[in-house]
Amino acid sequence: MENAEHFGTLTERMKNFREEVLDEKPYIDAQRAMLVTETYRKNQHLPRVLLRAEMLKNILANMTIYIEDKTLIAGNQAGKNRNAPIFPEYTMEFVMDELDTFEKRDGDVFYITEETKEQLRSIAPFWKNNTLRDRGEVLLPDCVKVFMETGFFGMEGKLNAGDAHLAVNYQRVLKEGLHGYERRAKKLQDELDLTDPDAIDKNIFYQAVLIVIDAVKNFAHRYSELAEEQAEHAEGARREELLMMSRICDKVPYEPAETFWEAVQSVWFIQLILQIESNGHSLSYGRFDQYMYPYYKKDIETGAVTKDEALELLSNLWIKSLTINKVRSQAHTLSSAGSPMYQNVTIGGQTHDKKDAVNALSFAVLQSVAQTRLTQPNLTVRYHKNLNQRFFDECIEVVKLGFGMPAFNNDEIIIPSFISYGVKEEDAYNYSAIGCVETAVPGKWGYRCTGMSYMNFPRILLAAMNNGVDLTSGRRFTKGYGFFKNMTSYDELMTAWDQTVRELTRYSVITENAIDKASERDVPDILCSTLTDDCLSRGKTIKEGGAVYDFISGLQVGIANMADSLAAIKKLVFEEKRITPEQLWNAILDDFTAPENQKIREMLIHEAPKYGNDNDDVDRLVIDAYDSYLDEIKKYPNTRFGRGPIGGIRYGGTSSISANVGQGMGTMATPDGRHAHEPLAEGCSPAHNCDKNGPTAVFKSVSKLPTEKITGGVLLNQKMTPAMLSTAENKQKLEMLICTFFNRLHGYHVQYNIVSRETLLDAQAHPEKHKDLIVRVAGYSAFFNVLSKVTQDDIIERTEQTL
Repeated sequence: MENAEHFGTLTERMKNFREEVLDEKPYIDAQRAMLVTETYRKNQHLPRVLLRAEMLKNILANMTIYIEDKTLIAGNQAGKNRNAPIFPEYTMEFVMDELDTFEKRDGDVFYITEETKEQLRSIAPFWKNNTLRDRGEVLLPDCVKVFMETGFFGMEGKLNAGDAHLAVNYQRVLKEGLHGYERRAKKLQDELDLTDPDAIDKNIFYQAVLIVIDAVKNFAHRYSELAEEQAEHAEGARREELLMMSRICDKVPYEPAETFWEAVQSVWFIQLILQIESNGHSLSYGRFDQYMYPYYKKDIETGAVTKDEALELLSNLWIKSLTINKVRSQAHTLSSAGSPMYQNVTIGGQTHDKKDAVNALSFAVLQSVAQTRLTQPNLTVRYHKNLNQRFFDECIEVVKLGFGMPAFNNDEIIIPSFISYGVKEEDAYNYSAIGCVETAVPGKWGYRCTGMSYMNFPRILLAAMNNGVDLTSGRRFTKGYGFFKNMTSYDELMTAWDQTVRELTRYSVITENAIDKASERDVPDILCSTLTDDCLSRGKTIKEGGAVYDFISGLQVGIANMADSLAAIKKLVFEEKRITPEQLWNAILDDFTAPENQKIREMLIHEAPKYGNDNDDVDRLVIDAYDSYLDEIKKYPNTRFGRGPIGGIRYGGTSSISANVGQGMGTMATPDGRHAHEPLAEGCSPAHNCDKNGPTAVFKSVSKLPTEKITGGVLLNQKMTPAMLSTAENKQKLEMLICTFFNRLHGYHVQYNIVSRETLLDAQAHPEKHKDLIVRVAGYSAFFNVLSKVTQDDIIERTEQTL
């Protein structure tokens, strides 16, 4: 394969290591759960921050550790690679409910032994009414319980898990080591005036920080000793490698890193332990090519490491990243199909003084990701108008490989947007991708920059048309603002929409605040707070307002369906009067099954204009509808507002991962002709096969959205066949298209699936022949074979663009 040769291949051992990890069957792992339960039982008297510190200390001191025979980097999350630990302090409810069905899932399958089942059953009574979910549900006011019961907001991924969605200050960790953090914590603790009431809590926080730093140091030492033991039984080069690993693990992350190998190991230890501490996903690496470059440059120049050796370390790190796993409830898998962890690596972009930031390591990261061809890490390239051309060319070469990477984020819109929200210019220029397409300043941003509440626009529209009653459940969601069948104008419908979406937005804020309060009180993450500025100097955790910046967004789902529904209603019902409001409403209730309603559906699909075709009239309709939400959400600060960080407010975001599938399942037929329970359009991408005018028209439609207010991410997926990018001319056309989208239209994000419909259909029919097939699901990639059939079908049906 030409592109494979272009980037070279993995070393033989990394090729074998990759296969070994991919061949591991993912099992549910009870070890962490048992150690956590032990700690909680013994330490119920402790303040929560100290309890959490003792918990991490116990896990790191007693969990099973191993060093694989092909790795150069030490550190494991569970008893075996790809095993998924259980986090009982968040919830045990779905774990116990699904104990016997994990292996029977359609997609995201996990295996479980009878011994593990017995272990989990033995601790379940302790956690009854004693988890984050239990305490969070108590905080939810009666007025929002209908949304939990109907799954409109839902608790999956909110009270079942931690937050994450950030990158810690890796640059500082490498420069100072945890020893530097330890010195700072001790100094701050010594300087406390304990007559100040706030100093009591700060003192406990610093105690917790010191416990955790010591626990991490000892954890690394365990690997140092293990590597030394293994070296005694090894020979030749492997013996020398193990002895070097032993020396490195004895040093980092407690001491500063000095070499590239030390820096890679240090980063991996922190990345790993943060995901042992909490099961929040989207724990990202930040601007990897910037903070790692000094170590790479120095070692290459001195000959301490060759480029090939550095590439092997990088590919080793990416394979280790894939060993991290997380089990979600069956309901949660619908919005996170493919067991993604969203560990994002950002490269490219600009320096704080506005120069192109591409360096030799940027190219090496590209090459290593191309060689490993995995779903983790999620690779993002920061684009700007002066991006190194050779680097951009190489990015497109990686895109051509067809595993959905890299995604492109646009400095030209994201940086000004951050600055307008009060982010310092130098920090705005240092942003990175966090998870899918979300963005934040690494090491300075609070938790969960996105992903709390899904606002399902088509389902909200149906409630607005039904006098405030949810069509799916028959339950009242909002006050009544009229029945569509009695409406006489499009403006009347939009008035009902405006009032309905604003009311539901307020309910989403109430729900999020209750969850945030519960998380703040119940599951503070000490290591993550330690490594995020300015938690140490403020003496408080991230959830208490310790971060420098704190902005969050919910996720708005079904943008394209909303646009197409409004366009159909406006044209066919109120302008041309070819369908009466009552006829359309009855057809929706009937799911377009009766012959006369099938004809109405054909009209809705084929005779109304569609979003994604650069039609100003259609695009304007969804912008006006979206504005109601964006205007309302900005009114409500989050729970950290006024407690330290800059911001503390909310904005929009469309990074809805694979929630378009799960949210579609809970949505009845819609006025765009979509059948009940079918997937919604994902992100801000057009609905399947509705974009008829090519990729330029899609870019123009998407760019009309108020991107500067949707700072939580504007997710755009595009699909092309490999044949489309087989010529140099078409490769150049794609580059010019992306440049136009970003430079002139100020698009936020784009990513590509380069795979043919025929390949996907064959993979569905013969999965054994396509074990390595990777597709872009939403803001992340996944192995096609692990996806549920409904998610596979959704990807197959996406429009194939031509150039």
